[in-house]
Amino acid sequence: MPALAAQPLIMGQVSGVFGIKGWVRVFDYSRERGAILAHRRWLLRQGEKWQEVAVLDGRRQGKGVVAHLDGCNDRDQALTLIGIDVAVDPQWLESPQAGEYFWYQLEGLEVINLAGESLGRVDHLIETGANDVLVLAGDRERLIPYGPDVIRQVDLETGQIEVDWDKHF
Repeated sequence: MPALAAQPLIMGQVSGVFGIKGWVRVFDYSRERGAILAHRRWLLRQGEKWQEVAVLDGRRQGKGVVAHLDGCNDRDQALTLIGIDVAVDPQWLESPQAGEYFWYQLEGLEVINLAGESLGRVDHLIETGANDVLVLAGDRERLIPYGPDVIRQVDLETGQIEVDWDKHF
């Protein structure tokens, strides 16, 4: 497997075994359960290294997904994978549309308001149903909705997000 160009994106975790023929249960972190199966190859974390493996078959099952991975042909082999992170190489993803970003691209960016005041850095994002929310770490934790009324500009080159947001909120 060639070296990864970027940090792998963790998409799920092997949570158990399914049957006796080497299938594994996977807890899918994707927004839409089963979306992890759109990727026909996964990276599995083996200690500090990532191992690429082909997904031979898979489907939604209960609250997660089940998958048959290349080289995993019996229950004993599947048992050794429990607890292992499942990821994809960011290069395998389709590029987002103009003005759209993957969450991982926003994490770590500095957020400044229209007055040029730093509000902190994006620690992570959460989904609320109405819209996604930036969770900022800085002098205090701030929650800022990610929507067109608030987000003015995202500049990945400079590592900044400009927002219409008062520092005292």
